[in-house]
Amino acid sequence: MNEPEMDRAEMDRAEMDRADTEGAGGAAAGSEPMDSRKGGGTQPMKNPVDGPIAYLTGEYPRATDTFIQREVAGLRALGFDVQTCSVRRTGKEHIVGPEQESEQARTFHVLETTAHPIKSLKAHARALKAPARYLRALRLAWDTAPKGVRGRAYNLIYFAEAVALADHLKAKGVRHVHNHIAKSSCTLTMLTNAVSDIPFSFTMHGPDIFFAPEHWRLDEKIARAAFVSCISDFCRSQGMFFSERDHWDKLHIVHCGIDPDRYETLGERKGNRLLFIGRLAAVKGVPVLLRALKKAREQRPDLHLTLIGDGPERRDLEAEAAALGLADAITFAGYCSQSEVADALRETDCLVLPSFAEGVPVVLMEAMAARVPVVATLVGGVSELVKDGESGRLVPPGNPDIFAEAILQVLADEDTRRRMGEAGRKKVVEEFDIREEAKRLGVLIASSVRGAARPPKRPGTELPR
Repeated sequence: MNEPEMDRAEMDRAEMDRADTEGAGGAAAGSEPMDSRKGGGTQPMKNPVDGPIAYLTGEYPRATDTFIQREVAGLRALGFDVQTCSVRRTGKEHIVGPEQESEQARTFHVLETTAHPIKSLKAHARALKAPARYLRALRLAWDTAPKGVRGRAYNLIYFAEAVALADHLKAKGVRHVHNHIAKSSCTLTMLTNAVSDIPFSFTMHGPDIFFAPEHWRLDEKIARAAFVSCISDFCRSQGMFFSERDHWDKLHIVHCGIDPDRYETLGERKGNRLLFIGRLAAVKGVPVLLRALKKAREQRPDLHLTLIGDGPERRDLEAEAAALGLADAITFAGYCSQSEVADALRETDCLVLPSFAEGVPVVLMEAMAARVPVVATLVGGVSELVKDGESGRLVPPGNPDIFAEAILQVLADEDTRRRMGEAGRKKVVEEFDIREEAKRLGVLIASSVRGAARPPKRPGTELPR
């Protein structure tokens, strides 16, 4: 990775841990309360491990990462004592309901403690009681830093944060730390492990971390982790590519997921409504979608597209839509709550996702759970969720004419849409239910903490008690 690219990646740390999850529920604000019926019932359950575990992300809770809140809630429903930690305190725009207010109030914020001189000095003093470990962690921060002064400086900051976080986790008696996204907050997690000797794991999403694995030292993180939760086989294959063969058995498949029950009710569908949900950023390929819509409207002038989400390209996209004569055919809805997203899915006829790169988008899961056929691009792990011709259409990225043709095919026949919708819901219910996926992650965590035999690539759902 060349130096200008590294500078851009380090320029805004908030963006570092964001890119891999945008589009995975990335347009919706608000939380989705967990229904614990499939997570073991409403009665309190015994903690599967002796003591608390911790979750660390760059920002928690965050409106664009509701799937992480669902996962935390799912683990808590299984009896885990989950202590949430966040590098930064999330902005007010992410605290849109009582669930977020409650989660933020109980979350430890790493930067605030690191920036407090007395608290930080006390944490370092306690860490220095094990001087060899402290120095090994400092050396790890230096050795794994990206090239250049800026990269070294950032990793030394991460080391200071790691000391503060390790001090907090040890005081809480935390047995294991899990991180989402293998970027800067995972660097902090790895260094926290080096300072404290508390084991860690992480969920690897992709796709953009696979563009710069050396920069993020994916190899070192996999080597040091107790296990890695990969959201798809595609994701796992990239982890295999960037790690030593001795570590491949650490790479497991645990899907991101949703609560399918939330999308059970159908609304009125008129056969002409298209819906895009995601961040309005370059990776989503929205300019391709605009051109595809213009092409499709030559045969179906009644087509209307709603874009739920916001982002750096919104203003340019609004201007481009007007220049293409589509101003009256497109609604830019901005960020919407989870309830508003669910309402939109009930009445849409086709969800469209023209991305250039993806992991396994949660928005596709939501649409399929709502029995909405999808038109998406054949990138990343999308084909592990959507089967072409069965639950929607998969097309090559970057081609508006082919995308337009796929849209017209899906909308041409109501029976086809109904068949695709039923097939999509069946897939999500069977393989992407967050309550079941939380159990699989719980099995990995409990097995690691207890020193039990390593679960198979796709873990089961029976927790050790």
